[in-house]
Amino acid sequence: MSTLQLSLAIFGGLVLAGVIVYNAWITRQSAPRTAKERMPSDAGTDATGFDHTHPRSEDPGSQVAERIEPVLGEAFGADDTAPTPLSENAPTSVPTISKAAPRSPQPSESTSTSPQVPGPPRVPSMVPVTLNNVIASPEKRPGLDALIDVITPLNLDNVVSGDAVMAALPSTRRVGSKPFAVEGLSDITGEWESPRAGQRYHTLQAGVQLANRAGALNDIEFSEFVGKAQAFADAVGAGTDFPDMRGEVARGRELDAFASGHDAQLGFTLRARRSAWSPGYVAQHAAQLGFVPGVLPGRMVLPGSVAGQAPILSLSFDAQAAMAEDPEQSALREINLSLEVTHVPRSEQPFVRMRQVAQTLAETMDGAITDDAGQPLSTDTMDRIGSDLESLYDALDSHDLSAGSPQARRLFS
Repeated sequence: MSTLQLSLAIFGGLVLAGVIVYNAWITRQSAPRTAKERMPSDAGTDATGFDHTHPRSEDPGSQVAERIEPVLGEAFGADDTAPTPLSENAPTSVPTISKAAPRSPQPSESTSTSPQVPGPPRVPSMVPVTLNNVIASPEKRPGLDALIDVITPLNLDNVVSGDAVMAALPSTRRVGSKPFAVEGLSDITGEWESPRAGQRYHTLQAGVQLANRAGALNDIEFSEFVGKAQAFADAVGAGTDFPDMRGEVARGRELDAFASGHDAQLGFTLRARRSAWSPGYVAQHAAQLGFVPGVLPGRMVLPGSVAGQAPILSLSFDAQAAMAEDPEQSALREINLSLEVTHVPRSEQPFVRMRQVAQTLAETMDGAITDDAGQPLSTDTMDRIGSDLESLYDALDSHDLSAGSPQARRLFS
């Protein structure tokens, strides 16, 4: 073999080796980041990035708590009917506070997976959140309230046992799209409560909610309420005294008009700048900020500081990626962070936390904070939204519907 041929062979081999190395490098760079990439020493982590071998020392109950999501139960008790989903006119992403569009009579699934935009003008230190909040005892379910319910007294001729009341309750706790409830006045506490076995009641009342995200109480629903309450009253031997239908329906429309103008959801999208993320990689970083797995695949929540309170923030990503046979091979290019403004107390500073979480995740995961259209969210935009949000809180407070209160959580549901 001549010297020229030998040289060409060596050169060709070097070129081929270079191509192979380059392709391997490109493949590695484009592969989704995994949970082990940042914390290789975590021997007990699974595909979702959680350690199942050692619970955190400051939180002995973390192994149990991390699989529980705090959720808002039925407003008036157990029901065989699913909660009313958001309207199709639910908020869409714009660089302002998102308000729910006028409510339609029939509920439908929201078409927006990422609400709107984030946070406040100031960013204090991160507020600590412990998983012990998740497994604490739930708060007492909110009862009927004259502010948001039609209430009719049921005048009993004789004392009725709680067992008899429960047996006479209708099979469903809904009137159309509105929650329906019956309560008894406890002789022990002097407070209204859902009927309980072993109790005795001298006074009962029935009610139906005036408005929710499905719209205001209408004539048909009011008539159905009267029929259902009357049938129950006949079963327990009680007299009824129903309010005027026209007045209550008009009151429901007024309440719905106010709620429609103050029903806000905030959110933004965190997009990967370079390499994609795996579900475990996202879960690992979110868990470090206090998030715990939600009840649905691809969803994590930041628990509130009070038992029974709705989650402060929700983090979501592609559910199909979360349920993949090998989640670590699933590539995520974006995740969504959202806040249900009316469900979280102002005292939790949810907007401040939202901004903190977004900025921290963007820095540690090499991402960019944008709206649904992919436009970066500037500091000025976030500051403006923070100012608008304070005005919204003031308006809710002035109507005794403070964000996070039982009345607000029922009305905006």
